[in-house]
Amino acid sequence: MSAPAQNLKINADRLWDSLMEMAKIGPGVAGGNNRQTLTDEDAEGRALFQKWCEAAGMTMGVDKMGTMFMTRAGEDPEALPVYVGSHLDTQPTGGKYDGVLGVLGALEAVRTMNDLGLKTKHPIVVTNWANEEGARFAPAMLASGVFAGVHSLDYAYERSDLEGKTYGEELKRIGWQGDEEVGARKMHAYYELHIEQGPILESEGKDIGVVTHCQGLWWLEFTLTGKAAHTGSTPMPMRVNAGLAMSRILEMVQAVAMENQPNAVGGVGQMTFTPNSRNVLPEKVVFTVDIRTPDQAKLDGMRAKIEAEAARICDELGVDCAVEPVGHFDPVTFTPELVTNVRNAAERLGYSHMDIISGAGHDACWAAKMAPTTMVMCPCVDGLSHNEAEEISKDWAAAGTDVLLHAVLETAEIVG
Repeated sequence: MSAPAQNLKINADRLWDSLMEMAKIGPGVAGGNNRQTLTDEDAEGRALFQKWCEAAGMTMGVDKMGTMFMTRAGEDPEALPVYVGSHLDTQPTGGKYDGVLGVLGALEAVRTMNDLGLKTKHPIVVTNWANEEGARFAPAMLASGVFAGVHSLDYAYERSDLEGKTYGEELKRIGWQGDEEVGARKMHAYYELHIEQGPILESEGKDIGVVTHCQGLWWLEFTLTGKAAHTGSTPMPMRVNAGLAMSRILEMVQAVAMENQPNAVGGVGQMTFTPNSRNVLPEKVVFTVDIRTPDQAKLDGMRAKIEAEAARICDELGVDCAVEPVGHFDPVTFTPELVTNVRNAAERLGYSHMDIISGAGHDACWAAKMAPTTMVMCPCVDGLSHNEAEEISKDWAAAGTDVLLHAVLETAEIVG
């Protein structure tokens, strides 16, 4: 099969209009979105996506985790589908493009194929993975993790949010629990388009990131238990201060990440204090350490050192320390053949590009366990993401989707 012609491009206006229309659902307070998974806003966004896909001639399947699979038929009934997608759920203060570009870009690729009357040997399945963000129900990439056999369905259904509501209950409540067995589908390949969520592409002046690897990560949830006591009347030597232990652990995590440069990061983005009163030393502090690197040995070593040093710090202060891993995947090397398809597509279309390692986790990390997989990235302004100020340009969105279209057609095989 010959490669798609270099003048084959998507409808940039239609893609942008779709992004802006979806952004009206679950608006944030500062121009972004709050469309967390399994909320009423998530259900509304799903319904709009379903409407658009069915208008484009696709048929819907939904599995027991709530993941949506929208299928464009192929010409060969025996050929396995090429899956393309990302997620529609957002952070509580999320942007309009993180995940959403990958889903609606995949839809736009199908719409373009329809416009041009292109047929493919392999079916194409546009996918909206449930609970990619993990903001409401940890861990992240939960549905794709169940699909890949990393988590059990029971484990996923039992995940609870800060109000004690479980994933299984909320999935039923919003009416998006499907009947397909999770992971029963077979894939020929998987592509995912995403904003970079970092500053490299913009700073280098590149249109396209050709993603070769994805960092591995650990999310380690620490529960430190001290003794609640009056901050004014409890002598310093007599305190069992979980807050002090937490602060020393945070400094230590920073030091461990710096010791493992280059290509390693570590930090804390979420913590809760109990009782969280101005004049009471905390009885309990819960926080999550996030460490990432594309180097497996570094990842293993960072986790081991952080846990050992945290235990030492807490022992010195008389604070009880418990650690629970709540998210993990090993570094991922994406499929060279598909990576080459993305690189060739960018060159054919005349877009500047560079190889890049994804710093964030994506559903592609779990899909890579199931089938040949890779990703396409476009820049975002100042590298900002997981923030309502997240922004991309219409041209960046179009370029990324053009490359996605060409790479998918290369794999799905044009037959007419």
